[in-house]
Amino acid sequence: MIRVDSQTVDASPQAGAGPQPAATLKRNALGVLGILFFVLSAQAPLTGIAGAVPIAVAVGNGAGAPAAYALAGAVILLFSVGFVAMGRHVVNAGAFYTYIGKGLGRTTGSGSAAVALFAYCAVQAAMYGLYGFTVSGLVEHYSGVHLAWWVWALVTMAVVQVLGAAGIELGAKVLAVFVLTEFSILLAFALVTFFKGGGPEGLDFGGTFSPGAVLQGAPGVALMFAVASMFGFEATAIYGEEAREPRKTVPRATYLSVAVVTGFFAFVSWMLVSSYGPSKVTAAAGQALAGGDSTVFVFASIAHQFGGWVNDVLPILLATSLFAGILAFHNSANRYLFSLSREGLLPGRLRTLNHRHAPWAAGLAQTAIAVLLVLPFAVTGKDPVLTLFSWFSGIGVLACMLLYFLTSVSVIVFFRRERLDTRPWNTLIAPALGALGIAAMIWVILANFTTLIGGATTTAVWLVLAVPAVLLLGAGTARLVHGR
Repeated sequence: MIRVDSQTVDASPQAGAGPQPAATLKRNALGVLGILFFVLSAQAPLTGIAGAVPIAVAVGNGAGAPAAYALAGAVILLFSVGFVAMGRHVVNAGAFYTYIGKGLGRTTGSGSAAVALFAYCAVQAAMYGLYGFTVSGLVEHYSGVHLAWWVWALVTMAVVQVLGAAGIELGAKVLAVFVLTEFSILLAFALVTFFKGGGPEGLDFGGTFSPGAVLQGAPGVALMFAVASMFGFEATAIYGEEAREPRKTVPRATYLSVAVVTGFFAFVSWMLVSSYGPSKVTAAAGQALAGGDSTVFVFASIAHQFGGWVNDVLPILLATSLFAGILAFHNSANRYLFSLSREGLLPGRLRTLNHRHAPWAAGLAQTAIAVLLVLPFAVTGKDPVLTLFSWFSGIGVLACMLLYFLTSVSVIVFFRRERLDTRPWNTLIAPALGALGIAAMIWVILANFTTLIGGATTTAVWLVLAVPAVLLLGAGTARLVHGR
């Protein structure tokens, strides 16, 4: 049990799991802003804007794509209400599986832990694919030296391992620099465009946010990419054990992160649409995709506002954006490994901490997983963007949406049984609405999964089936370990 603000908070994944082992993460290491930087790093703002928005516009609902970000943010905000309510009573680095286990039982919780770990490692591996490709191109452009993408991926894995073991405060400071840089330039572009009155057709709010604009084309595809850009906000709860005053810090960081991410993506994507004009933006995005480099759609607009120098800077910022995301997911995944070890579901060595109270052994295991996920694509010569990045991004998003749904249901069940919080909106209405919205999003993702991964139908089916398979594997392992 952990004492927080004079209230006892259960730090074990499920009630009845026994006393907490001595291994604990460093307390009082992160404040609201520190946690926020980890969340924003997982979102990788420049990667999300330059990678997802052109596809959402070209393949989705065109000028109405920014509204999809607002809609996705509204659903995530409803989810967050119950998520935060549960977080006031449970502080644990396992977050998702702890919350799910409290309401739906140890077996389901353990199965969801496997899904969460799978999701974080998959998305990190996806980022390594795009990161390696980007850095390889940059190095060759500026130095003439060509090294395969996977060489840079492996080198970066070592750097990430060192930073992860150096402690959570150092990681937060490194991420702060990268995130503020990319966030600032995108926000500056959006604000300049807004105060200049938009592009050739003005701001044209109705051309983007009217019902007709939102529902044109394939709005489900745009919504799918919007959801993908939100992935990672739930990391606020993962750092609860390392937060200062977690009962206050985690809720504030959660609501702030959802608001910032939603507002940022909706506003910047709207200004991108405005810079081309609602009537021309779909063609411009389609042309960028056809040319094989979707970032041109974004970089060209920013260069138009600030000058050609940004074409040299933005690719570098894209690489640092990906690095920040990789480090954020490394920290999230190794805390899941640490928490699962503490629960007895994984070898006890993984809960070993170094003198900085960092889970270095879990970090090594997470790095090893990253190597195992990336190497097959390197050995077989697969395109790191069209296969590794696309496939693992899709499967990571699907897995995380399943966790959101199970968490919402668990919140309702938990508070109906325990009655620790009797506020209907926080413990029933908002979680129920969030669960319905998330279920609808899962349906949209499944219906458009082949588009999301950019692969064949057979590949899509196997990737989709991997998620329930991991859930069942985790649940089965838990029953064997606990004997029930």
